[in-house]
Amino acid sequence: MRVLVPDVPEFRALAAHDEGSVPGVTFGFYSRTEVPDGPADGVVLWLVGPDQRRQLLGTPGLNWVLTLTAGIEHVQGHLPEGATLYNASRLHDRAVAAHVLAGMLAASRGLHLFRDAQARHQWASPALPQTARLSTLEGQQVVLWGHGHIGRQLEALLSPHGAQVSGIRSGTSATERAELLAAADWVVVLLPGTEETRGIVNAQTLAALKPGAWLCNVGRGPLIVTDDLVGALQSGHLGGAVLDVTDPEPLPADHVLWTLPNVILTPHIASTTADLVARGAELARNFLIDLQQGVEPEGRVEVGGLY
Repeated sequence: MRVLVPDVPEFRALAAHDEGSVPGVTFGFYSRTEVPDGPADGVVLWLVGPDQRRQLLGTPGLNWVLTLTAGIEHVQGHLPEGATLYNASRLHDRAVAAHVLAGMLAASRGLHLFRDAQARHQWASPALPQTARLSTLEGQQVVLWGHGHIGRQLEALLSPHGAQVSGIRSGTSATERAELLAAADWVVVLLPGTEETRGIVNAQTLAALKPGAWLCNVGRGPLIVTDDLVGALQSGHLGGAVLDVTDPEPLPADHVLWTLPNVILTPHIASTTADLVARGAELARNFLIDLQQGVEPEGRVEVGGLY
C-alpha cells in the first residue's frame, strides 16, 4: 500500500524501521511546495494549502482520503469518485471542548474585561460597574448546536459545573430547535461548514435568543452572518460572543469586532496543542494498521452524519 503523508518528522517516523513504523506501507512525503509523482492508495491530508491539496486529491488510484481535520468542506467537491472519506474529529475534540469551556468561564467571570482594564492600568473595569454581573455556569442553559464528537466532550466538561446541557442534532425538528435556542443562556455553534449551514445564525436567529444570551462559535466563520452578529452585540441584545472563527478570516485589522468589549477573540486555534502533530501522526498510524488488518477505521464520513 502506498500512502502520501505530510513531510514532517512525526510522519517521517512512520517509515522508520522500528516499533513506530507501519509494516507493509510505502510512504510518499508531500510538502507545501512538492507533491510526489505516481499513484497512491490513500492520502493523509493535512498541513498544506489549497493548491497542494488539489494536487493530492488528483493522485491516481486513491481509494481513501483521511483528512486530519474535523471539518471536511475543503475536501467536498474534490474527492475522487469512489474514494472513501474519513475525518479526525477525535484528534481535536478534547482541545476544542476545553477551549470552549475556558471561554465560557472567562466570560462568566468577566476576565476579558479585567484584562482590558489591566492593559489600561485600571483597578476596576468601567465595562463592569458592579460584581453583580459576574456569574458561574451553575444552572445555565447551554445549547450545543452540533452534537458530534466535540459536543459530547464538551457536555462532559460542562456537567460538573452545573450547566444544563441540550444538543441540537441533524434530526432535531425546527420547532424543538427554536424552543431550545429561545431558552438558552449560551449557544455553542459546532456545526460543519456546508452550503446548508452557511449563514444559519442570522438576524432572525439572534433576535429569537433571549436578551443577554452569549454565543460561542468554534465551527466555521461563515455559519454566522457577521454584520447581524455585530448588530446584536452593539444593541446589547446579546450578552457577548466567544469567537475562535470569523467571517472574514483572518479578521481585518480595522474590523469592529476587535473593538467590542463583550467579544473574546482567538485566531482559529481552539484545537491547537503542543503535541497536535505527534497525535496526528499516531492517529494516522493506527488508521493504517486498521486498514492493514481489515478493520474499518474510525471517522468514516456519512452524508448527514457529521453532527
